[in-house]
Amino acid sequence: MRSSKDTKKNRVHINLKKKWNLKKRWIKGISHLIADLLELERVEVSVYITDDETIKELNGAYRGKYRPTDVLSFPFGEKLNDTYLLGEIVISVETAERQAKDMGHSLEEEIKRLLVHGFIHLLGYDHEKGKEEREFREMEERILSGLSSVGY
Repeated sequence: MRSSKDTKKNRVHINLKKKWNLKKRWIKGISHLIADLLELERVEVSVYITDDETIKELNGAYRGKYRPTDVLSFPFGEKLNDTYLLGEIVISVETAERQAKDMGHSLEEEIKRLLVHGFIHLLGYDHEKGKEEREFREMEERILSGLSSVGY
């Protein structure tokens, strides 16, 4: 567990729109591990777990795509005292459930994948830009592999 004296202390805030079959503590633990694997220090991230309707509204408002999606990332990139406000990750559980079923793995595995994906976007990487796609995917695989090696 982290101590308050930890010099690289990261903060993760979790907001669950409903009582999904997910534990805040688990999401927070995965998020901290992702930040550690990305060698982030003194960052703050918010994770919002929601439904298709809410993420559809956000996707329409910010990306002009009026349909549900699995994950959105909103980089803040602001410094507040000694903490870097990295941004917010929004995940639709309903889309994640469908994708997990289609891919033949658990909802938790899909949420983990989407958290990694969201963190990488918060760092400024974009898989929709041709030259960055390979680097994005390699980073994604490295972090997912790192999570698996510690039992997540």
